[in-house]
Amino acid sequence: MAESTTCLVTGGAGFIGSAVSAGLLERFGKVVALDSLLGQVHSTGERPAELAADVELVVADIRDADVWDRLLHRVRPDTVVHLAAETGTGQSLRTSTLHTSANVVGTSEMLDAFVRNDTLPARLVLASSRAVYGEGAWRRRSDGQVFYPGQRSVAALEAAQWDFPYAEPLPMDAASVEPNPVSVYAVTKLAQELLLRVWGQSFAVPVAAVRLQNVYGPGQSLSNPYTGIMSLFCRIARQGKPIPLYEDGLVRRDFVIIDDVARALLAVIDTEAADGQTIDIGSGQVQTIGDAARAIADHYHAPPPVVTGQYRLGDVRHAWADPSRAEAILGFRAHCALAEGVARLATWIENQPDVPSV
Repeated sequence: MAESTTCLVTGGAGFIGSAVSAGLLERFGKVVALDSLLGQVHSTGERPAELAADVELVVADIRDADVWDRLLHRVRPDTVVHLAAETGTGQSLRTSTLHTSANVVGTSEMLDAFVRNDTLPARLVLASSRAVYGEGAWRRRSDGQVFYPGQRSVAALEAAQWDFPYAEPLPMDAASVEPNPVSVYAVTKLAQELLLRVWGQSFAVPVAAVRLQNVYGPGQSLSNPYTGIMSLFCRIARQGKPIPLYEDGLVRRDFVIIDDVARALLAVIDTEAADGQTIDIGSGQVQTIGDAARAIADHYHAPPPVVTGQYRLGDVRHAWADPSRAEAILGFRAHCALAEGVARLATWIENQPDVPSV
C-alpha cells in the first residue's frame, strides 16, 4: 500500500493488536493504536513490548467523543481495524453494563465520530467472536434434522446433562449457522457486527468481519482471570498442580495460535473479496479441553488433569470453525498444531519476569 496510507487500530495495544502491528507497518505508512491500557489486561499500565515500536500509541477510551474528535482532527485513517472490546463470557453476565458500554457504545461513538469529522475510512475490519453462535447448530442422529438447541439451562447443568441428547454439534460457519448468543459478551459482539454492517452500507464503507475461535499464544495477558484458558492451564501445570477440567472434560474447542490469527487478519486487509463477508477463523482442528490440558500437563510433567464436574454459566458445550471459507476467500489455512503451540506458549511464559501464581 502507499506510504501515505494510515491504519487505525482500536484496542491496538492488546493481544491481537500487538501481534498484527508489525504486519500493519509493512502495509501502511502510518499505524495508530488507540487503547485504554485496561488494567485487567495490562497489569503494569505500560506500553506492551510486543507492540511494534513504530506504531503510535494513543492511550484513551473509545467511548470518549472528545478523544475521537482530537484524534480525527490529525489522523484520517484509510483502514480501521476494530479490536477494542471488553472480553470474558462468564464475567459479562455479572458486568453487563460494562460490556455493553465498551463494546456497543464504544463502537457507536467511533462511527459517530467518523461522520461528525467527515472522516469516513475506505474499509473497516472487525474482530468478532465465535461466541456469537452460542451453542450453534446441532444435527439429530435419528433423522438428520438440523436444529438450534439454545442455551443450556441451569437445571440441565446441575444434573450434569452436558450435551443435547440424540444429537451431534456442527462446525461454526457464518454462511450456514445462525448466531444465537448465550452470554452478554456474545450479544455485544453480534451487536458490533450489526452496527458496522448497517452503518457501512449506509455510508458506502466496506466492512469485513472475522469470527475468531479460542485465540492463545505468546503475548496473551497472564493477569486477566477471564480470558486465556491455555495460559491459565500452563500456569497451573508449571506449579506442579493438576489442571481442573469443567463439566466432563469433553468440551470441544478450536484453539488457534495468535500467529495464525495475525496472518488471517492481514489476509483480510490484503483481500478485497473479504469486504462484506463474515469469515470464521480457527485452527482447522478440534480438541477437547481434556486434550489440551493433557498436552500442557505432559509438557510440564505435571499430574494428569482432574475432571471436577463444575460448570460456568455462559460457556457453550462445543465450538469449532469450518475453515473452508477462510481458505476459499483469503487463501488462509492455520499452520500451527496444538503440540507446537503449547510448546511455544510455555517457552514464552518461562521468559516472563513475573508469572502470577494460581
